[in-house]
Amino acid sequence: MPDSVRVALVGYGFAGQTFHAPLIRSVPGLQLAVVVSSNPDRVRNDIPEAIVEPRLERALDHENIDLVVVATPNQTHVPLATATLEAGKHVTVDKPFTITLAEARSLAEFASARGRILSVFQNRRWDSDFLAAKAILEDGRLGDIVHFESHIDRYRPIVPARWRERPSPGAGLWYDLGPHLVDQALQLFGLPSAVLGQLARQRVGAEVDDWAHVILDYGRLQVILHAASLAANAAPRFLIHGTKGTWTKLRADVQEDQVRSGMKPGSPGWGEDPDAAVFFDGRTGQATALPAPAGDHRQYYIALRDAILGRGPNPVTPIQAIAVMAVLEAAALPSDDRRALPLTQHERTQWDVSSPFGQTAR
Repeated sequence: MPDSVRVALVGYGFAGQTFHAPLIRSVPGLQLAVVVSSNPDRVRNDIPEAIVEPRLERALDHENIDLVVVATPNQTHVPLATATLEAGKHVTVDKPFTITLAEARSLAEFASARGRILSVFQNRRWDSDFLAAKAILEDGRLGDIVHFESHIDRYRPIVPARWRERPSPGAGLWYDLGPHLVDQALQLFGLPSAVLGQLARQRVGAEVDDWAHVILDYGRLQVILHAASLAANAAPRFLIHGTKGTWTKLRADVQEDQVRSGMKPGSPGWGEDPDAAVFFDGRTGQATALPAPAGDHRQYYIALRDAILGRGPNPVTPIQAIAVMAVLEAAALPSDDRRALPLTQHERTQWDVSSPFGQTAR
C-alpha cells in the first residue's frame, strides 16, 4: 500500500483558502498537488509548490491524483463529485453534501457502484466546544438529558454581496450553518422521530433566510438548533439540561479565528480553548468550571487519509451525510407541522449500524 495521498483541491475561495488548504498541508501523508482555481496568482502566493489548473477536467488528467476535495458553491457539488468518481478518484465534499436528499441518495449510490470513498467535510465534529459537550454527555453527571440547545449566532447586519445571500438552490443561512448543527446533533443523539423548523429573513435587504430555529423531537428529549445573523450578544454555544443538573459552554471553538490570524494548524496552542464550560449541580446549586479539550480539525483529514490508505473507516460516511440532508430538507419545508424524517427503513438500518450510540428514536 502507498503511504501518501496526492490531493487536488477544487475551489480556492473562503472555504478552500481558510480551511481545506491549511489543513491538508498540515497532515503528514497528504500532498496538496493541484489546485483548481480562477485566481492562480492567489494560489501560487500561498502554495507555490502546487500546480494550478483552471478546470476540474484538467486536474483529473493528473493520473497520480488520489483524492479530490470539492470546496465550491453548493449547487456545483454533485456535478463535480460525479465527474471525480467517474474518473476513479476518491472525493470529499464541503458541506452541505448536496442540495436535495434525492441528490444525496443518488451520489451515494454512484460512489458505491464505483467502489470509491465518498465523504463530507464535517470538520466541526472536532471543535473544542462540541468535544466538551460530547464529554459531559458521556460523563453521566447530568443524569437523563431532557433539553439540548446548539447555537451559532452572529452579528452581521449588512447583507454581503456573495452567492450564499442570493436566491439560488442551497443558499441561505440554514444550508450554510445547518449542516454543522444537524451533524453534531445526530452524532450525539441519533435520528429524531420528527423535525419542526422555522426559517426567516430578518435583515434589511435579505433575499434568503438569515435566521433558523429547528426542533428535533426525541420524545422526552428536545433538541433545539438555532442560527441567527442579528445576535450582537450571542446565546451560549451549547446549553444542556438533565435530571441532575445543567451544563453550558459560552464561546465557540477558536480554530477558524486562529487560521484567519495566520496560525498554521498544529502549531503550539492550536485549538486550545480558553473558555471553560460550567456544570451546575441541580441538588446543591454549585457551579464547577470544566476545561474544554483542544479542538483539532486536522483529525478529519487524518482519518480520511487513513481510510484511503486502507487503515481505517471513512470519518463521515454517505449514510451519515444522507441523514443530515434529510433533516435539512425536512426543516426547510413550508409547513408548521411536525415532520417525520424522510428516510427509508433501509437507510435507518444503515444508520443504526454506523451510529456510535446504536438504535435511535423512531
